[in-house]
Amino acid sequence: MRRKILIVDDSATIRLVLSTTLREAGCEVVEACDGREALDYLENETINMLITDLNMPNVNGIDLIRQVRRTNGFRFMPIIMLTTESEEEKKQEGKAVGASGWVVKPFKPEQLLAVVNMVMA
Repeated sequence: MRRKILIVDDSATIRLVLSTTLREAGCEVVEACDGREALDYLENETINMLITDLNMPNVNGIDLIRQVRRTNGFRFMPIIMLTTESEEEKKQEGKAVGASGWVVKPFKPEQLLAVVNMVMA
């Protein structure tokens, strides 16, 4: 079964890099440009993993994770936070709301895939 991954980032360039990397690894990818669009998507679709940016307009990554974790069917879904923030305080905040992993931008495709494979195992 192919993994269906929702990537959420306000940068079209980052979404392109993520989607290309994940598709080449055999994943099905859907995209959202912010947390609000991601939440709308999740109301009607089933996904296996969420990769989200931290700093976005409308609904940021922390609030997105918090809301996703409150939703039946998504409480235990792997969620990776992808951000330029590398401070331990931000990582702990992400972990506290339910992030399964953390990748700091810029990243190498193999680094991203290693984290995806780790949290999906």
